[in-house]
Amino acid sequence: MAVVETVDLTKVYNGNVAVDKLNLQIEEGEVFGFLGPNGAGKTTTILMLLGLTEPTSGTARVGGFNCTREPLKVKRIAGYVPEKVGFYDYLTAAYNLDYVAALNGIAKDAASKRIKEALEVVGLGKVANKPVETFSKGMKQRLAIAELLVKTPKVVFLDEPTSGIDPEGVVQVLDLIKKIAREHNMTIVLSSHQLNQVQRVCRRVGIMLKGKMVVQGMIDQLGKQTLGGGRFMVSVKLTEVTPGIVDAVKKIKGVVNVERSGDSLLISCNEDLRPKIAKAIVDSDGLLVNMEIQSFALEDIYMKYFREG
Repeated sequence: MAVVETVDLTKVYNGNVAVDKLNLQIEEGEVFGFLGPNGAGKTTTILMLLGLTEPTSGTARVGGFNCTREPLKVKRIAGYVPEKVGFYDYLTAAYNLDYVAALNGIAKDAASKRIKEALEVVGLGKVANKPVETFSKGMKQRLAIAELLVKTPKVVFLDEPTSGIDPEGVVQVLDLIKKIAREHNMTIVLSSHQLNQVQRVCRRVGIMLKGKMVVQGMIDQLGKQTLGGGRFMVSVKLTEVTPGIVDAVKKIKGVVNVERSGDSLLISCNEDLRPKIAKAIVDSDGLLVNMEIQSFALEDIYMKYFREG
């Protein structure tokens, strides 16, 4: 079931197209990576999905509710953590969460239990009664995740949730994102420039450029397309490439594609086949000069479409 769905969603500001006929489906319980450079249209899309700005044309639904016609219903089931989270700094962490619970109509007894459990989950139990102004940025991000656990929304939009956090804090926040998605079956839309972090927590991504969704799909599948069909790309340089060497390499099980360029071969394969490739070359009387391998990263996928865009 698609929890987030858009059909030809479009937003035009003063004659400039910020989002151009966006078609997007995000399934229940998945962590979806929403990628693109500044100005690509990601934040505008999120604002339309939250019912905070109206589209020029097209439709958007969250949890089955129309984001334009039923914005209050959308807000009841959605959570949003912006890049710069906002809390009342002079209040304690627990009091901030108590205020959120009251705004969402959660009964006092239930709220107290949720707040205590949420703060423990995010590792802030021992500082529950300290003012937020004493917190680091990483602690504030974890408090924002605790707020989600108190509200328990069906869909969560995270905008650069690890920005400005130290490496240890990044690991903690990413682990929490995976944990709440798995244990609470939350659908999470993660907007970020940190591609390695997105690859750590997301199986599926969408890349926006100039308001258009240029590609979306499973990272593994997009990676295979980027590397010519395989998960690995082996670059081989020889003193001379002969038809016999090319044929021998193509016959290796797991080799997807072989491209020749002068005295080099670019071999796409489903696993690290360097030993078998080297043996096939030697057995074909070839002389190997150099061999390198790369596995796909989300950055490779992103840069491919960024260059094409």
